[in-house]
Amino acid sequence: MPKRVLQGVVVSDKNNKTVVVDVERRFTHPVMGKTVRRTKKYHAHDEKGEFKVGDIVRIRECKPISKLKSWEVVERVSTK
Repeated sequence: MPKRVLQGVVVSDKNNKTVVVDVERRFTHPVMGKTVRRTKKYHAHDEKGEFKVGDIVRIRECKPISKLKSWEVVERVSTK
């Protein structure tokens, strides 16, 4: 089964080897028909601590690393 890959913005890098990534998804509301934005925060593993707040990154699903972390940062798309 392929691993899911999401793209989002790093909102916190204060934890050791962990970044918090805010991922936004857009969908059409089933009744209103409007485009709705929803965000979710993911804790992602950053082994070298190279990603900073404001970076746009891609994260990939992986086996659970800790209680909250089951994602890892794959690459930086762009910087702030």
